[in-house]
Amino acid sequence: MTAAAEPTTLLDRYRAYRVRRWLVREKQIAGMLPGWRTTRRRRTLVVITIAALGLMFLAGVLCAFGLGWAALLGGLAALVFLPAWTMVRIVADAQDNAPADTLDELEFAQRETARSLGLTITQVLAVFPVMYLVWSGALFPDADASRTAYAGGVMALATLLAGGCAPAMILAWTKSDPEPED
Repeated sequence: MTAAAEPTTLLDRYRAYRVRRWLVREKQIAGMLPGWRTTRRRRTLVVITIAALGLMFLAGVLCAFGLGWAALLGGLAALVFLPAWTMVRIVADAQDNAPADTLDELEFAQRETARSLGLTITQVLAVFPVMYLVWSGALFPDADASRTAYAGGVMALATLLAGGCAPAMILAWTKSDPEPED
């Protein structure tokens, strides 16, 4: 008898390991935050996450104009973002990062669509901080380099996080309410 059921390549073994790890994680988060799994509450978490990312980007813009206190605003935004983002992932069942083997056809299609939108969001939004960094260096060579780098870095971080978080936020926003238990 051959061991055809067992993965043979490194990639196959990693894929199988990832599925096993995912199933354990899925069981861990399945019962978490039951009161936050309604459509209204999930959407509230998504709005809070977007607002925190927007505030982080705004902090970068304000720092670009020399307002040093805006760095505190960015820190506050990060403190709001982290728990909100964690909660979004939990109530969306973290399907944005689920292995393909654990999803049915509809969930797979929804995940791929959300990932595609996330990539588009990343590409569109990242243009702004990159152009700021390029043009500020070219047009204002005597500007404070550390302030320019910090401001551009915060703006870039906010845009990359927005694009990276977009798939989970899209899935959380569009997911239907859980079926009531009998």
